[in-house]
Amino acid sequence: IRSGHHCAQPLHRALGVNSSARVSLYFYNTKEDVDYFIQALNDTVSFFDSFK
Repeated sequence: IRSGHHCAQPLHRALGVNSSARVSLYFYNTKEDVDYFIQALNDTVSFFDSFK
């Protein structure tokens, strides 16, 4: 996972955000890798939602 601008500054301005995160997959990633990432992402979103 990477964070930053990803050469998408016009989109970031249009969305009103400073940066974004992206995940990249390749042929060696397994279904378990993807499932683990999705669970970790959901946990992270829940954590930050708890501060609202």
